[in-house]
Amino acid sequence: MKIQWAVLLVLLLVCDWRVKADGSDHRYKEGDRVPLYANKVGPFHNPSETYRYYDLPFCSPDHVIEKKEALGEVLNGDRLVDAPYELNFREDRESTTICEKSLSEKDIAKLRNAVAKDYYFQMYYDDLPFWGFIGKVDKDNLDPSEYKYLLFKHIHFDIFYNDDRVIEISVQTDPNLTVDITEDKAVDVMFAYSVTWKNTDIPFEKRMEKYSKSSSLPQHLEIHWFSIINSCVTVLLLTGFLATILMRVLKNDFVKYSHDEESLEDQEETGWKYIHGDVFRFPKYKSLFSAVIGSGTQLLTLAMFIFLLALVGVFYPYNRGALFTALVVIYALTSGIAGYIATSFYKQLEGTNWVRNLLLTGCLFCGPLFLTFCFLNTVAIAYNATAALPFGTILVILLIWTLVTSPLLVLGGIAGKNSKTEFQAPCHTTKYPREIPQLPWYRGTVPQMAMAGFLPFSAIYIELYYIFASVWGHKIYTIYSILFIVFIILIIVTAFITVALTYFQLAVEDHEWWWSHSSWNCGNMWQMIERLREIHKDDHPLTIIFQFHPASFCSSLCSLMLKFSLGKQECHVLQGC
Repeated sequence: MKIQWAVLLVLLLVCDWRVKADGSDHRYKEGDRVPLYANKVGPFHNPSETYRYYDLPFCSPDHVIEKKEALGEVLNGDRLVDAPYELNFREDRESTTICEKSLSEKDIAKLRNAVAKDYYFQMYYDDLPFWGFIGKVDKDNLDPSEYKYLLFKHIHFDIFYNDDRVIEISVQTDPNLTVDITEDKAVDVMFAYSVTWKNTDIPFEKRMEKYSKSSSLPQHLEIHWFSIINSCVTVLLLTGFLATILMRVLKNDFVKYSHDEESLEDQEETGWKYIHGDVFRFPKYKSLFSAVIGSGTQLLTLAMFIFLLALVGVFYPYNRGALFTALVVIYALTSGIAGYIATSFYKQLEGTNWVRNLLLTGCLFCGPLFLTFCFLNTVAIAYNATAALPFGTILVILLIWTLVTSPLLVLGGIAGKNSKTEFQAPCHTTKYPREIPQLPWYRGTVPQMAMAGFLPFSAIYIELYYIFASVWGHKIYTIYSILFIVFIILIIVTAFITVALTYFQLAVEDHEWWWSHSSWNCGNMWQMIERLREIHKDDHPLTIIFQFHPASFCSSLCSLMLKFSLGKQECHVLQGC
């Protein structure tokens, strides 16, 4: 066990090791070199599709030096290289030439295609991100065939400083200093830049606040709080509804049974009382059922740890790769929870092949995610996109899964197998199951899925919008406290809906309730379909493929297992009745 922890520590140190530049302490003297890295380029309307900065024919040094990156940065698609600009601390520059480059017809065609798709570039200056466009399309009420494609050849940097620290940077392009690249002909271009330094009173500790202002403006906060109030009203209505069911209907039945048991022997039982001998019959595919419960519990634990780190301020804006690193490490360390819960519950259901159950638990989430990753990574490699993971990163993830995740999963499974917990049903299960009566159409799987997913989705749809806007757009989500409140409300609503629908199912004498509410993800799928409808029209395959990268697939699969696990646990409330 100590060896596995040591291996994980070494891997994390290797992944998080980075080159210490002169700006490691973010303090500089006049004339000092401040680290400037070019990250990536890509179409503005699809931030998921990005390429290396020097994939476009910009001015580049003879030997491009790549910055050593952490595991999370690589997973995030960051590929930092030295930029061709020299922005020394507090040194103004007037139209400094970078290089004079001869652009061939092939280069012109590549740049024109990039300008037509509104390509932008991203750079980091002293760990401060900034963006700019590489060109523009001059339309001027012209026919699309007469559009002019202009390439910016001059960039101006405005840099703000406070004492010996860099506080803010912005980039501007001069629309008058452009090169016409409309026609396919070779062009000689002289690329240049200028720098202006300005003093500011903003302290160094608050220099990142401007990146999170868009999500914390007063009008945005009002929308978030309105969402929370709406969700709380939903919870109150569900609470009253369930109180009516549990406190009136079931209580009257219990009182009736306890005071007049002899007279009830001659009466025909109906509803949920009629199937009391079948309701605790073990479900079909109990190995898969237990694996889903174990994986869902692990993902719930993972979500709680991520929220804890977010609330203490670990995931501040543009802390590159911190979220992905935390996801990989915490998922590896919580795999023992999945093994213990899955195997323990499987043994309670009188399962015998616990080894197969453990293997299924280990592959249930990682298997589909790995297949999706292989497909998307292959496409990304074919198009030379930054979303493609290098072989070294893939090897590190496989080592973490092999040396940490798998052993902890096995240890949790052994502990679960040896646990003495038994499944104690409050009533005897009959030998033969009763026949389920024919049910109306609205009791079918699809209507029940829609009903089960509508209220949880309505409780989180506003926050879901902002999250997807940050995943597939240029917005940043930073209000983790409100997101945590909404997450707790989602758990409560899911639990209440599970109890209510399980009661309704048992009331119509349908005792196969174990798998009935396994598909709680219809709300997320609805949003995914809406997102697919809103994708802008683009013939490039990556535009559609990268809209559904592993982050989206992972979130959907996580939500399905997590909600199913929550629903299963809350069904015990009704069992106890």
